[in-house]
Amino acid sequence: MTERIGELATTAGIRVAAAESLTGGQVCTALGATPGASEWFAGGVVAYTIETKSLVLGVADDLDPCSAECARTMAAGVRDALEVDAAVATTGVGGPDPQDGHAPGTVFIGWARGPRAGAREFSFEGDDPEQIVEATTRAALSMLAELLGGVSDVEDR
Repeated sequence: MTERIGELATTAGIRVAAAESLTGGQVCTALGATPGASEWFAGGVVAYTIETKSLVLGVADDLDPCSAECARTMAAGVRDALEVDAAVATTGVGGPDPQDGHAPGTVFIGWARGPRAGAREFSFEGDDPEQIVEATTRAALSMLAELLGGVSDVEDR
């Protein structure tokens, strides 16, 4: 998947970034380990606490960190902060216990491309947080590939 992202970004002359909470840097690790990443991957922000999300990415202090609005704001925030063309963001509950009324595996992946931004909700199954983080990382990379592949209605898919 990351090789495809690299090909799409390089061909289009697009730079990408990621903002991560739930995945704690796994999306950036995957992107950064891709051959040729220095040509198209600008970097990312790991913003695990709401305070960091607010300070660095512009998320309102009172916003539910497990929400579509938080994911969308994170994606737009990292897009703007790193001056890239496309970005993804991950936030949600990894478990094993519910958090603030959200079940484990409740995940939101935000996206931003050009002036547009949005988010998609996911519900991942898993016995431990590692499984949910892995599923979220795969979904975020897939969404980034969709963005770069010209899917115009990524938020509706």
